[in-house]
Amino acid sequence: MSSYLAQLDEHQLAKQIQYLLNEGFVPAIEYVRQPDPHDHYWGMWKLPLFQARVVEDVLTEIQACETAHPDCFIKLIGYDRRRQTQAVSLIVHLSRQDSALVPNSRRGS
Repeated sequence: MSSYLAQLDEHQLAKQIQYLLNEGFVPAIEYVRQPDPHDHYWGMWKLPLFQARVVEDVLTEIQACETAHPDCFIKLIGYDRRRQTQAVSLIVHLSRQDSALVPNSRRGS
């Protein structure tokens, strides 16, 4: 999996998480070993973070998921409770083999 965009650094990721929380979206973390364009279902890391109020709560769970699944892609999702849909989705961790290919990767192998 590749992207034309550089991976977010810690500060940029924190700003995205803060936006997600400010908008009232519920953060959730998903992971998959190898993304497939025909498979829209990723494994969910724990339950959605309904109680998350600060950026550090979300970052802690992202880091725990990275530790448990270093060879997986990890995605942060923001669910909009009112519209009952996914409003935000971004890759926050690349698998080890792909992170070596991306310039400015925040967590290369």
